[in-house]
Amino acid sequence: MTLTYLQLFELTVVGVIAGWFNVVAGGGSMLTIPVMLFMGIPAPVANGTNRIGILMQDVVAVAAFKRKGFSDFRLSLSLAAMAAIGAIGGALIGVRLDGELFRWFLAVVMVVTMVMMTVQKKKSRETESAHGEPKRLLLGHILMIGAGFWGGLIQIGVGFILMPILHRVMDLDLVRVNMHKVFIVLVYTAIALLVFMTHVQILWIAGAALAAGTMIGGWLGAHYSIQFGDVWIRRVLFFTMTLFIIKLLFF
Repeated sequence: MTLTYLQLFELTVVGVIAGWFNVVAGGGSMLTIPVMLFMGIPAPVANGTNRIGILMQDVVAVAAFKRKGFSDFRLSLSLAAMAAIGAIGGALIGVRLDGELFRWFLAVVMVVTMVMMTVQKKKSRETESAHGEPKRLLLGHILMIGAGFWGGLIQIGVGFILMPILHRVMDLDLVRVNMHKVFIVLVYTAIALLVFMTHVQILWIAGAALAAGTMIGGWLGAHYSIQFGDVWIRRVLFFTMTLFIIKLLFF
């Protein structure tokens, strides 16, 4: 499937907005996947191509954390390895979700994610131990399999699964939660992308356009979002998602 230059430009713009949302409020994939579907891209192809933008955005994020002196690659890698196991299973199912079934599934996931975003407590500046008790660490690693499965399947809303595991179960402070989260998503996304590559066509040029946008949007969100505040941004996101859900289900 070949996209026009206008469609590639549209994907870059959507990527910028999605990257911004991912940094400020979360839920960027709720923009990118529906837009690709509305362009006529088959669901498994859109689901797989979307991983390119996620992958590149998290490469930038991991590097940024490292530059700021936040890294614990030993723990990040062990957690990511467990998530990768689940991601393989999720991706194997994701490549088979297509047509009307995928549209209904996507709409339900978007609604649930919007609810989760609404009830999520605002981030605090709590300072906790960076290394939990052995039982907490073990449970956190086990739960990563489920988080990875969801990430490999659809990706949307995975942050609302990873953050409670890392913060509440493993007792990590919120800075390290985000530090580990971006590394985990980076690793399992690479694995999931390999699975999608072996089963469906990946639109690499479209993915590159999307990735360029998400990296720019992520950078802008990190540097300038504070002056707008996440409440206003969430309202815009929710309004846009409502329109997308209506289109997915009824048009």
